[in-house]
Amino acid sequence: MYHDDKGKGGVVLVWKAEKPKNDVDSIPLYAPGTAERELLLGELERLQKAPEEIPLFIGGRRSWEGEIQEIRSPADHRLILGRARLAGEKEIDSAVESALQAWKSWSSMPWRDRAAVFQKAADLLAGPRRTRNIASIMLNLSKTPYEAEIDLAELVDFWRFNAWYLHLLYGMQPEQARGEINRFDWRPLEGFVFAVSPFNFYSIAGNLPTAPALAGNVAVWKPARAALACNWEIMKVLEEAGLPAGVINFVPFSSRYAPRILEHPDFAGLHFTGSYDTFMTLWRTIGKNVDLYRSFPRVVGETGGKDFAVVHASADPRIVAVSLLRGGFEYQGQKCSALSRAYIPESLWPEIRKILLEEIPRLRVGPTSDLGCFVGALIDEDAYRKTVRYIEYALSRPEEYERVFGGSYRNEEGWFVEPTLFVTNNPHGKLMREEIFGPVVTVFVYPDERYGEILELCDSSTPYALTGSIFARDREAIQKAACSLRFAAGNFYINDKPTGAIVGRQPFGGSRHSGTNDKAGFLNNITRWLSPRTIKETTVPPTDWRRPYLG
Repeated sequence: MYHDDKGKGGVVLVWKAEKPKNDVDSIPLYAPGTAERELLLGELERLQKAPEEIPLFIGGRRSWEGEIQEIRSPADHRLILGRARLAGEKEIDSAVESALQAWKSWSSMPWRDRAAVFQKAADLLAGPRRTRNIASIMLNLSKTPYEAEIDLAELVDFWRFNAWYLHLLYGMQPEQARGEINRFDWRPLEGFVFAVSPFNFYSIAGNLPTAPALAGNVAVWKPARAALACNWEIMKVLEEAGLPAGVINFVPFSSRYAPRILEHPDFAGLHFTGSYDTFMTLWRTIGKNVDLYRSFPRVVGETGGKDFAVVHASADPRIVAVSLLRGGFEYQGQKCSALSRAYIPESLWPEIRKILLEEIPRLRVGPTSDLGCFVGALIDEDAYRKTVRYIEYALSRPEEYERVFGGSYRNEEGWFVEPTLFVTNNPHGKLMREEIFGPVVTVFVYPDERYGEILELCDSSTPYALTGSIFARDREAIQKAACSLRFAAGNFYINDKPTGAIVGRQPFGGSRHSGTNDKAGFLNNITRWLSPRTIKETTVPPTDWRRPYLG
């Protein structure tokens, strides 16, 4: 498919856009004895010996102003990964002004030239910058090589697929009729986008400012303070790829300064992933200030979930057990899609429990720089203490919760919590309703004949609606769950864990208290950052004002 556009000087340029392939399908496996494993181990060692000095990045320049924050490894309190600058009011104001200045040229740049920047960034990240970024993700976020790889591959996919979706949008044009020429001018928003990214996904951190930027917008990016080491690696890749100065400004700062951003008349949109409470605070602030803005802002957000697995009596017990282990405990349950509650029939629970108890001793907990570990550390002390409080709550109520395995924790060197499984007799209890964001899964065992009631219970138990899964071999049971749980999850999985969405194949997002469901990594997310202008050109204008009915 070709796209014709006039470049500078009126020259017609032709650019062929190919639909990309997912990078996640070709990630290195780091098996023992492989070259990529040795390269990774060497890079891990280098990063641990050389803490990064992390500046602000405003208007294409590094700034060393502001408070200094040490970035320490979640798995080793003694290990300093970097020293980052935090912006104050002056630096935030400078970032906004730099973005608005960059908007003047970036917003009118032909889309293929904007896309070329992110294509180069994707190729750098998938190629020569891959090993360093993987090592940084592992150390900063305490991810295993596999979890780091699928995270990095997702950002590569975001950059490639978002360009493809933008290409498709530019090809979408209105209907034509005799005597007129109609077209869309796919304009960016007027003003700047405020991108607020979470700690847990490097890929989301990179996508939140760049998806709007690809569409011609400019961004002020507030990365999570716990993830600054690996997020700074993203900014360096974008700089190397030729991103013009001011298009994306890297400015971590204290949340107390957020109103300064949201009171600016040129604030045009919020791209957010984080907690429900923070999202609500930001949205309320936007609503309070709506009469100040030049245009009504776009608000796109994903918050979290209490993600489920509903198991039917026809399911395969081993498949269910493996999904509980991977879905609940990979990346320490710190995924907004992590499997957190499960409904299992009485007839299958003994076999599933037996398999879990056989496999759980094999899940090593420790620093992910040790490639034999399956579970790493929680991101920081707050996350650790929150998870411990839920475990202690359940352990203090033996009449309601039975500990099947796990429940221990330690913080002498890092923020480690053992994979923990509880069985509850109260499907409305605290651990079945609230998001924990740690390696804790709670099971409710139900009589087989109550499957229909359990589907209704699952749908109504929590305010979230992000991801969920159904396990069954009976097709009628699958169909019944798909209908009953239609609004319970934005991403619904059949015979699979509710994690691991792939760009372009399972566009990600949920509704209810889980967010606006604008599907990161899909065409409709890109449309949120565009404000189309309809243009009609009349080829033969009328020369007489009279209508025929006048006679």
